[in-house]
Amino acid sequence: MSPKQIVKDIITMTVATLIIATAVYFFLMPAHVAICSVSGLAIVLAQITPLSVSTLTMIMNVVLLIIGFILCGHAFGAKTVYTSILLPIFLGMYEHLLPNFKSLNGSQAIDVVCFCLIISLGQSILFNMNASSGGLDIVAMILHKYFKLPLGTAMSGAGVVIAFSAILAYDTKTVILSLVGTYLNGLVLDHFLFNRNLKRRVCIVSPKLEEIRQFILHDLKSGATLYQAIGAYNLEKRDEIITIVDKIEYQKLMTFIKETDPDAFVTVYNVNEIQYRPKTFA
Repeated sequence: MSPKQIVKDIITMTVATLIIATAVYFFLMPAHVAICSVSGLAIVLAQITPLSVSTLTMIMNVVLLIIGFILCGHAFGAKTVYTSILLPIFLGMYEHLLPNFKSLNGSQAIDVVCFCLIISLGQSILFNMNASSGGLDIVAMILHKYFKLPLGTAMSGAGVVIAFSAILAYDTKTVILSLVGTYLNGLVLDHFLFNRNLKRRVCIVSPKLEEIRQFILHDLKSGATLYQAIGAYNLEKRDEIITIVDKIEYQKLMTFIKETDPDAFVTVYNVNEIQYRPKTFA
């Protein structure tokens, strides 16, 4: 990796971690809920110990990093170490600059929603860089390795345990909000991770296939594949064209099909990931 790319990655991870710290300090902490993160557990423990949220987050992240390296080797990498240490530093900065910060809107529920929206943005940036903010990600990887749990299940399980920890310092309403927030965080994170690159696989059967093919190739500047399909009822052979397009291209394509052949048979599938590994033949 070039020095320029390393600097770019460090800046991006720093910004993403700052976004996460902002979500925790300005929304999670005033809401007094424990949502799917080590910071959420730190907020609960801060109510029953003399330590601050930033100090508790640092302690737990360092302990989890040590356990992770012992049990899982070097799977976490330098990126996780960097963000795990940087997050409590940013929280400590906020505690110093804005001590005893209160809710911006006075609503616990709105704080939870804002937290989920903002932290999911920061998390998605890190996950797309093959990094994380540490904490529960380390726990999930340990559970995945030794108990064969899927990573998603392990993350959800750890998040639910942290949500229930709110009962140690708060009322039942806060526990319920913590559980709802944990679920909402997963939904929003999935949206940021997958829908950002969402494409559509469009399969078209039409007697005007050549016009549609020309439109895909020359107007959309996209690729396509032709197949021969055989109808099961009368064994009639028809050509089918398949293309993968983004949201804007999909809208243009569907408009063209409606104008060219309103009776065309079209099926559409969502595509979250495309991998292409060209082979070189001798």
